[in-house]
Formats: sequence, C-alpha cells, structure tokens
Amino acid sequence: MEVTVSNPARGTAIINLDIEGPVISRHLYGHFAEHLGHCVYGGFWVGEDSETPNEGGIRLDVVEALRALRIPNLRWPGGCFADEYHWRDGVGPRAERPRMVNTHWGNVEENNHFGTHEFMALCELLGAEPYISGNVGSGTVREMSEWVEYLTRDGDSPMVRLRKANGREEPWRVKYWGIGNETWGCGGNMRAEYSADLARQYATYCRDHGDNTLYRIASGASDDDYAWTETLMKQISCFGCEATPKNFFQGVSVHYYTLSGPWDAKGSATVFDTDDYYRTMASAARIDRVLAGHSRVMDVYDPNRTVGLVLDEWGTWWDVEPGTNPGFLFQQNTLRDALVAGLHFDIFHKHAERLHMANIAQTVNVLQAMLLTDGDTLVRTPTYHVFEMNKDHQDASSRAVHLTGDHLHRTVGDTELRTLSVSASVKDGQLLVSLTNLDADRPAEVAIDLRGGSIGTPTARVLTADRIQDHNTAEAPDTIAPRPFDGVTATDRGIALTVPPHAFLTVRAPIA
Repeated sequence: MEVTVSNPARGTAIINLDIEGPVISRHLYGHFAEHLGHCVYGGFWVGEDSETPNEGGIRLDVVEALRALRIPNLRWPGGCFADEYHWRDGVGPRAERPRMVNTHWGNVEENNHFGTHEFMALCELLGAEPYISGNVGSGTVREMSEWVEYLTRDGDSPMVRLRKANGREEPWRVKYWGIGNETWGCGGNMRAEYSADLARQYATYCRDHGDNTLYRIASGASDDDYAWTETLMKQISCFGCEATPKNFFQGVSVHYYTLSGPWDAKGSATVFDTDDYYRTMASAARIDRVLAGHSRVMDVYDPNRTVGLVLDEWGTWWDVEPGTNPGFLFQQNTLRDALVAGLHFDIFHKHAERLHMANIAQTVNVLQAMLLTDGDTLVRTPTYHVFEMNKDHQDASSRAVHLTGDHLHRTVGDTELRTLSVSASVKDGQLLVSLTNLDADRPAEVAIDLRGGSIGTPTARVLTADRIQDHNTAEAPDTIAPRPFDGVTATDRGIALTVPPHAFLTVRAPIA
C-alpha cells in the first residue's frame, strides 16, 4: 500500500478528563497456565535440583519477569487438562504421587510434581491471585468441594487435617474458582442445559469457608454462542417471578481465539503476508462484537450487572513451530501478536463495566506467550511488552474515547476494519492513553483533544519494528522492545503525535 503525503491518516480522539468511566479491573490483565507443553514443566517449574535458579523448584527469572507486569491472577491447571486432573494426585510427598497420562496435550506422562501446594507457592511469589479451574468433566461434586475445603478452611476438618499433614498449617485465600472448562467441548461435550444444571450443583457444594468468599465462574460459551450464555443466565435468577434471585455463580466465562483463517489451516506464526495480517486484525477486532453480544444477553437477566463476564481464554493461535511436538502448541510471537494484544486491551477497557477478568493463553511457551524459555535462556515476547506498557491501566478509572478521522478504515473481506484504536484511563493523577495503529504501511496523525481538565508535559513510548513479521529470539532478544518516543507534543487542546505504521504506543501525562 503506497503512502502519500496528500493522503494521510488523520484522527481526533476526544477524551473528557472530568467524566469518569467504569474502573478497569486489574484482572483484565490475567494469565493462564495449563499443563500443556512446556508451560508448567520447563516454564514455571524446573524442580528443586535444577541448576536454573529456583525457589522450591519454581523458576525465578520467570517470576521476576512476570512480577514486572504486576500479574494480577493466574488460571490453573487448565484448560482441557483441568477436566482430567484429580487434585489429590498432586499433593503429598512428590516421590509418592501417582503418575498420569496427559491425553489432551501430546499424550505425555505427567508426574504430578507440580500440584496444589506448588501452584499456591507460585502465586505467592508472583503476588498474583490464584484462579483454580475445577474438574467437572471427569470429576465429582465431592472432589471439587473437598478441594475448596482443603485450600480455604481453617479449624479442624478432614481436609484441613490432610492439608496440615502435607505441611501447610494456615488456609490460603482462593477467591476464583472455575466450574469446569469448555463443557461444550473437551470438558464433556455437554448440552448447554445439562452443563447449566451441573454448574448449579457444583456451585452449591463449593462453599465459602470462614471469610473466604468464592467467586464461582460457570463454564460458558465459545465465540458468539449467545444461546449458551442465555441458558446459563436463566439458571442464576428467577427472572419473571417474585422470588429473590439466587446467584449460584458470580461469573460466566467465554473463550475467543484470533486466527487469520480456518482452524485446520491457521498458518505460520512468522511466515505471513499483509493479507494474512489484515485478516488477523479483523478477527481480533471481532471480539468487540462478541463481548457486546454476551453482555446484552446477560443484561436481560442481570440488569444491575452483578455477574461478571470472564474471558478466561483469549489470544492468537497459529500452527506449531516446525520440528516441535504438535500437542505442545509452541508458537513464535511477532509484532502482529503484540498489536492483537493492544487492540484487545482497548476493547476490554470499553467493556470494563461487565468484563471482570480476561486471561491470555498462555503465559509461558504456549500459544501467545509472555515468555519463551529454552534451558537457561528467557525471551520476553512482543506481547509481554504490551502488557508492561499498559500495566498502569490496572484498577484505573476508564475514560471514554470518541474517535473520528480520515482514512482510518480498511475493507477486509466483508469487514470494515478501523485501523486506529485508542483507550484511556486515569489513576493517581496520571493520564494514560494507549494507541494501536494497525495500518501496516501508513502512519496516523492523531490529535488527542482533552476536555474538562489540563495536563502537564506528556511523555511516550513506542513498540514497533521494521517488519510485522519481526520477533525476539535468544540471539536477538530486543528486536522488538519499548523505546522512548519523542514525537509527542503538548498543544492548546491536548496532545499531538504521529503514530508510526504497525505500532503500539502509550502516552502518559500528569493531570494539572
């Protein structure tokens, strides 16, 4: 696409500093770790005998890198693995733990050395809240109920005595519990009605112990299956009757992955052309419509928005890297993936009133990972840097952005893709504006029109590369990394800047 000075992309982003929007929950920046490939074993967990620096077997360079993101929560043990995982196999002396076969991911043998206590230790090192996905597909109500008791109950009970025998006196605080995973698929191939009944049953026996109040998340829809969400929402309320509504669960999940083509031909993570790139961005932008659709359904049954929408799996999904185990889902991570993340976060901020949590799939070495490890090496991916640059949006007050302009759209198939995305928030007297220019070739001249307040001197950082296919490797770990951006200026109306093509950029400024 040829870019000419006479045909620039121009946009005006109007932001009212004095009109507060919904708070952007820090949990929208959540993560996901499944027993899949080298996410847990070789990623988070190296074992106490490893020469790689570790604490109790947990890899410390991974912990340090994730703490820099202020990682708010971590979902575990799956994913599909959760519905064949039996938690008692992962407690007690490691040498005595039974082994199992991970039938979903590579058909490899699992030694259960990373279990409940190891996961909780990891969350404590990360400073992250645990989000445990319970086994509904092949488990029992009693099994999940006893897991809640084991982790969160104080005093004396059979599960408390077992926990203490395994070395933990005090209970943990575990708020987030997933009631199954993808029950429409790998979690049991259930019908929505049957899954909804099970969600009510399991939620009933997943009890609050002491002052540990659970946030129960029912296994929800894939993509735009709004009928599944409606079936769940009918279970939590007495819509149309006089009885007091009873929320059996506090959240409903949805999963959405970004691809550039069909599932059986997802394409390469690094070898793609501009058409593939734009198809990817159109797919990523569709999450806005998907979240809006589920929210509308939920609003009918829960107009006060007491139940949260939880996007606990999202991200890009490409063909595995050549020469790797197809069941390990290892893929490289390019600038394209980072721009998908930037676009997603703008959309998440827009839906902050209903969207309570989002978890990227997955944190280490799997799908759209933050980190890639190989032996003692650790590589921060371009997606990692988007999380880091955006971290001050966590628990900030959102500000609506009204965007207008010229040449900010591109037709992709039957979709009109807006090539500039912007979101904003305020926290601790600081304005943070995130801008994603999806145009592969054309810069975007942007005027940020700030109303209802004034700002001090703005500063900015940019994440981009020469090519959209560029990525970081052990040999070149900083090919794509944030750089200071000096092309931002204060104006009488706010801020002016030109966002480079295929770039993610953040601007911050103190509010005067």
